[in-house]
Amino acid sequence: MYWPGTTLADKATTEASAPRLFRSYFFDSLTHSLTLTSPSSSLSPSSTMGAFYETIPPSIYRWILEQKVFWIASAPLSSQGHINVSPKGGQYFGLVDPKTFWYLDLTGSGVETLSHLHEPGNGRITVLLNAFEGPPQIVRLWGHGEVLEYGTPAYASFIETHKVNAIDGTRAVVLVHIHQVGSSCGFSMPYYDFKDFRPTLNEFFEKRVASEVAGNKKDGIERYWAFKNSESMDGLPGLRRGVETAKREQVKPIKKMVGPFAKMLSSAQAQSPASVPVWYLVVVALAGFITGVFAMLFLTRKEGLFTMCA
Repeated sequence: MYWPGTTLADKATTEASAPRLFRSYFFDSLTHSLTLTSPSSSLSPSSTMGAFYETIPPSIYRWILEQKVFWIASAPLSSQGHINVSPKGGQYFGLVDPKTFWYLDLTGSGVETLSHLHEPGNGRITVLLNAFEGPPQIVRLWGHGEVLEYGTPAYASFIETHKVNAIDGTRAVVLVHIHQVGSSCGFSMPYYDFKDFRPTLNEFFEKRVASEVAGNKKDGIERYWAFKNSESMDGLPGLRRGVETAKREQVKPIKKMVGPFAKMLSSAQAQSPASVPVWYLVVVALAGFITGVFAMLFLTRKEGLFTMCA
């Protein structure tokens, strides 16, 4: 282990006295990490030791834009809800500024992230990126997520302002308003050679959009959103456009859970206050208020009679 400020010359002296096998596994990797800390490195000196920032530093800013894949983590507020991690691949992300990360939320069979970001009082989201080639590096972006759904003025404005190529099947733009950035070594991450992006998802939803445009609603994108994207696996509302279509066209959302947890979820939904009509709650509240008023009047009158008798 070397302290910050250790020079390559100091390291070479120490390395010379170490057994060959130990050198090959330990010192070679440290040579790699010390190279990272040189002024000409594309990463900051503290990135290999673990560091936190309030905004994305310039060196990490450039590195993020070079990545081919990242992960999104989110969770519902309920302690019984399921934590979700979604992999994202493709050139469908970017940075607005050092405090704002964005990505295109492409259509898929799940809608966990959007449902968690839409949940009132929630919005928690974490982005993780790590290097599979070149110097080791892991970066996490913690923040609050904002959903700009397809078909809304906010979505159209963002796409136009930032010249985003929103491909067929894009459900939303997700903005991550960052409040903390963390970088760490990534020494245990393996090397992988990037080959190419898969075209399968894009091709699949190009056909769905084409069906929608042609008037084939059954195989169109809107019905797909209603069937698979209107609810999360925990029963939270998902894509708002999908929720609206499901209600309007009476599309029953797909069941996403099986086994004991699915039964527990169904029971919880049946007992949830959200399933009780608002008018019913208002009537109950008014009835309670009126009953209380009459009770107070009765007790006051009764107390007055007792006083007169005394």
